[in-house]
Amino acid sequence: MIQNRRIALAFRLGALIFALAGVLVAVGAASGEVGFGSLMFYTLQSNILAVILFAYLAFRTGRSMKENLCGSVGFNTRLVMVLTVDLLVTMIVFWAVLAPGVPPEYLLTFDNITVHTITPLLCLLDYILFSEAGRLKYRDVYYVCIFPLFYVVFATIAGQAGYVFYYVNTTESLFSSAIIQEPVRAPYFFLDFDEYGIMAVVFIAALVVFFLILSHVIYLIDRKRHRTKNDK
Repeated sequence: MIQNRRIALAFRLGALIFALAGVLVAVGAASGEVGFGSLMFYTLQSNILAVILFAYLAFRTGRSMKENLCGSVGFNTRLVMVLTVDLLVTMIVFWAVLAPGVPPEYLLTFDNITVHTITPLLCLLDYILFSEAGRLKYRDVYYVCIFPLFYVVFATIAGQAGYVFYYVNTTESLFSSAIIQEPVRAPYFFLDFDEYGIMAVVFIAALVVFFLILSHVIYLIDRKRHRTKNDK
């Protein structure tokens, strides 16, 4: 664990700038064509939480330097762990499940690499480098589900209310080559009740289990780090 406040502040300010840049590029701010539709997706919402997290951590670190405080630079370790898991799932689900279905030219763009890879890894690095072992409670492993389940409810209500997340091109019929755009009322296939019906619930349950497995792994590592620290 690193306790140098200058290093922590530099890392967190850099992470904040990088995460914020990823969000701004993803919504089209860099091109001058801002589209807020991307904010309806879990990826952008979780990355906005990362921006808020790094802003909070940078502020706490800077204030502790101003007040000449000593000790740990790990602030609100439990919150950092929860959001780290939420962001790691953003990365893992995209690259393992969604990436094969997106245009190849998108994969290496700045906004994709940032929001789906760099920002989640920065959250993980902050947790590893600066968080104090032994701060986690077992109940914290279940808090990682709060935001994802909120998003499931949010996206489902939006879709059932008629919001169109995106369109897919399809042929009008087997005997026609005419292309029509079919609206999709779910942000991801595993939330698409129109297409999969009750199976979408199974997909959601599987994701919840995955969240919990990941949070349990981090919790067990934290316990081991804490025991190792106390044995020294």
